[in-house]
Amino acid sequence: MATLPADLTDMAGVAIKEATKHGKMIATAESCTGGLISSCLTAAAGSSTAFLCGFVTYANEAKTRLLGVPVDAISEFGAVSDIVAAAMAEGALAHSGADMAVAVTGVAGPGGGTADKPVGLVFLSLAETGEDAVVKRYVFAGTRDDVRRSTVGAALELILSRLREFDDEKNDEKTEA
Repeated sequence: MATLPADLTDMAGVAIKEATKHGKMIATAESCTGGLISSCLTAAAGSSTAFLCGFVTYANEAKTRLLGVPVDAISEFGAVSDIVAAAMAEGALAHSGADMAVAVTGVAGPGGGTADKPVGLVFLSLAETGEDAVVKRYVFAGTRDDVRRSTVGAALELILSRLREFDDEKNDEKTEA
């Protein structure tokens, strides 16, 4: 088994601790990362307290069948799009029962890029119960492994930043009281 990068597993460990602290369960929906986000999250001891499940939906058919991504969204906007990323996150949330879901779709390379969708283009989305999905667009440089590693780091940071907002919200409530 290949060793996962320590910086990513460390970040995932912090995300698991934060999610546990806030009583949140996480799900993932991954395309170009092929399960690496889930692997990093489950590398943390105690991850079962905050990680519910992961969907690896590499093929468009899997995005549609497992996550409920509309076929029309894929045909109109392409699998690598903000619309599909949001639908993947919302689908993972709906089909898992988790409190939050992160989804990723992108062009990891080395081939497959176009002028409109170059190698390194990635869309990340975070969906939460009762909230609209948030989508972020990135263009990462480097090899296929570099793009995938950068994507995992950005996904973990997206999860962590949202979990840290719960602390900020609690602090704001205490200040107002």
